[in-house]
Amino acid sequence: MLVDDQPLVRAGLRRILETQSDIEVVGEAGDGEAALRSLARTQPDVVLMDIRMPGLDGIETTRRLRGARVLILTTFELDEYILDALRAGASGFLLKDAEPEELVRAVRIVAAGDALLAPSVTRRLLEQVAGQLPAGDHVPPKGFEQLTAREREVLRLVARWLSNAEIANQLVVSETTVKNHVSHLLAKRDLRDRVQAFVLAHHLNLAADPH
Repeated sequence: MLVDDQPLVRAGLRRILETQSDIEVVGEAGDGEAALRSLARTQPDVVLMDIRMPGLDGIETTRRLRGARVLILTTFELDEYILDALRAGASGFLLKDAEPEELVRAVRIVAAGDALLAPSVTRRLLEQVAGQLPAGDHVPPKGFEQLTAREREVLRLVARWLSNAEIANQLVVSETTVKNHVSHLLAKRDLRDRVQAFVLAHHLNLAADPH
């Protein structure tokens, strides 16, 4: 589903996505309220969500959405909103000046249940956001003790926004093994995806903890 208050933007997104045989645009909405109303009817796997819209904005709409993964459409000027989007449960971010193939790739990644491993510029954006997160009191949250030593190690690398392949290279294990560790730690902490794991890890200051 496409959620943006500009019809021309929605038309452009639809035109790009509908060239792909495995992607179907099931609905559009010009604001958050309309998106919430149409969600049950359209049942999208992924919602492409603008941030600044009249009425209910993209952040609050993301917070209220159930049953769909949200890919936020953003620009460099919206850095101050990224932290709110993370906390609201967004699964990834896409810059509005991205190439069409990046849009298609992003939708597939989020639909597959992973957080978006965006280009380097978005990685820098996320690192900037991480610096704004409040420092944790370093008291492990409930369920943290259930993680194995290797899962905690993987979580610390997720905090550095490394991909599965990069983590596998650092730990000298297979990418499949890393995927399994990530899945297990997400399940144990009741986290939806890597973005939520990223937020948790930075709240606990794990990225700076070498142990």
